[in-house]
Amino acid sequence: MNLILFGPPGCGKGTQAKKLVEGRGMVQLSTGDMLRAAIAAGSELGLKVKDIMARGDLVPDEIVIALIEERLPEAEASGGAIFDGFPRTVAQAQALDAMLEGRGKRIDRIIRLLVDEAELLARVTGRFEQQGRPDDNPETFKTRLAAYNAQTAPLLPYYERTGRTREVDGMGTMDEVAAAIAASLDEVQA
Repeated sequence: MNLILFGPPGCGKGTQAKKLVEGRGMVQLSTGDMLRAAIAAGSELGLKVKDIMARGDLVPDEIVIALIEERLPEAEASGGAIFDGFPRTVAQAQALDAMLEGRGKRIDRIIRLLVDEAELLARVTGRFEQQGRPDDNPETFKTRLAAYNAQTAPLLPYYERTGRTREVDGMGTMDEVAAAIAASLDEVQA
């Protein structure tokens, strides 16, 4: 099964993806985590994207698409991928569909986490204070949220036409959100 967790930065996509990895054995393909790891490792890719991410801007499509393509075989071997933070643009969605189609696969479910933007700011501020992630400071978050609203939110109509999109209230507790996601995935597998 291939799943996209869709929603603005700070909505809990990463947290829910980790629960799915533990509970269903899927592989989380988080471009944000992959890019942060490259930065921490001081790799060529990390040096290339460090300033882009610190500003809250989106990393160029060719970089994130290559990261995803590299990890797809691992996800397929484990029974599926959880796309977390990807795709972010219609062009990335089209590239993902083409990649999967070439492998005889597709996106089976798109979960849209519905959240309140003011609450997101409070979540991100708390995460910044606890973890110190430079891309989670409140000012950078506002830039990321604006980029999401301008560039990523238009993906909704692209995926809604497939009939595989479901909405989940992302403002519940972690367990409530996880249960709603699990119910939606069980629907696909029934």
